Amino acid sequence: MTDDTIRLATIGRLLRLRWRLLTVLAVVGALLGYGASALFPPRYTSSASVLLPGQWEERELLTQVEIATSSAVVDRTAAALGWPGVGGGELRNRVSAGTTDGNIIKISGTAETPDRARQLADRVAQQFISFAARIAGDDTESDAATGPEALRRKVAETNRRITELAEAADPGRSVESVQARTALEKLRTALEEAMRKLEEADPAANKAGMVVMGPATRPAGEAPPTATQLIAAGAVLAVLLAVVVQLTAARMNRRPRTEPEIAAALGSTPLGTVDVPGERAAHPPGPEGRAARIRRLLGTDTRWDVPAPHTSGDEASRGIRYRRVCARLRERLPAPRRLLVVVPEGDEIAALAAGRLVAEAGADPRLRVVRIPVDRPMVPDRDTESGALVVLSAGSRTPGELTAIAEACADGGHEIAGVVVAGQVRDRTARSADRPAADDPAPALAAGGRTTGEPV
Repeated sequence: MTDDTIRLATIGRLLRLRWRLLTVLAVVGALLGYGASALFPPRYTSSASVLLPGQWEERELLTQVEIATSSAVVDRTAAALGWPGVGGGELRNRVSAGTTDGNIIKISGTAETPDRARQLADRVAQQFISFAARIAGDDTESDAATGPEALRRKVAETNRRITELAEAADPGRSVESVQARTALEKLRTALEEAMRKLEEADPAANKAGMVVMGPATRPAGEAPPTATQLIAAGAVLAVLLAVVVQLTAARMNRRPRTEPEIAAALGSTPLGTVDVPGERAAHPPGPEGRAARIRRLLGTDTRWDVPAPHTSGDEASRGIRYRRVCARLRERLPAPRRLLVVVPEGDEIAALAAGRLVAEAGADPRLRVVRIPVDRPMVPDRDTESGALVVLSAGSRTPGELTAIAEACADGGHEIAGVVVAGQVRDRTARSADRPAADDPAPALAAGGRTTGEPV
């Protein structure tokens, strides 16, 4: 996991083995989201659309959007509404605007009730149109003489004057009269064409024609984030955070997993790997047992970041591994061979393997099992033992914890004779016919320095 990339299969295995924990975290996240919803009162949003006739460039539409949400428009809206305790500064956070297709500006207002939201959107639209018209100069006398309407009146008056001049010209057929009437008609045509191009090129001439396309609609539901959205977001975020944390922890995990690595951390020699069928161990009474039951309930008693257990053979093939470990101990140690089997607390796989080793060893070598805490390991002082045998599962302890166990053994006067690594396997085969179930060993272990096994 530390050197491999994170694949979908890895995430799937995490979800499959940690679904109970993730479910609990999702419930906790949903409760936090529900609590957060109580801090945010419900809000409602309504919108009004304003049509801008004529031709507008995109930057000009964006300018109008900024004007619609400017402090000048919002302050006028606050004064017109007259809501107690609500000024322009607060309304700026409740008003928004944006452009849509067809030169339409959509103005939205958010308030505590649907009626207030609709009223706010309508009033902002009205104040925006009024302010835009004032900027365009439609309500000033100085601009009235040069505004679009004044220009149209000038053009109409000029056309009438041209008509009068054409009629007053010599009605005869003289060349001068014909040329004068022709020149007047060309002047009329050029003036009308210039006015038409002026209207097409200057959309500001139509700014006074901004209209509201209808009253704002009454909102049917709350504006996001709603209570349901906050609850769902809390659950999803809790699950995602848990997944990310566990993936990060797995990639940063530097626990030894192979026999040579574990033996090197303990300063000893690997004696072999034994198989433990995937079964649950009985939990001892007391705080340790309650913690183990909680871990089992949440599904955290098994590791997800290790490869899936392989399918083992029958009971006889598993027994061969244990007997080979015992044979290696007989070869390495002189008689009488008496060993202290050290098992870290909380490692149930190693506990099952140690119990099986006691049964397989019989009287040679004689094994005495002791479970020691990992945070502050303490090994009983040497009595008649000729060494210590450390049994633990792969990837269960950090190098620092393994070093502490080795130091505890040395402090108790025990030389580590070897290391046995226990691995969990899936048992899908029936028991071997030549090994009845009554012969299956049960782990003889005790916590807190109490030991069981063959007497020494």
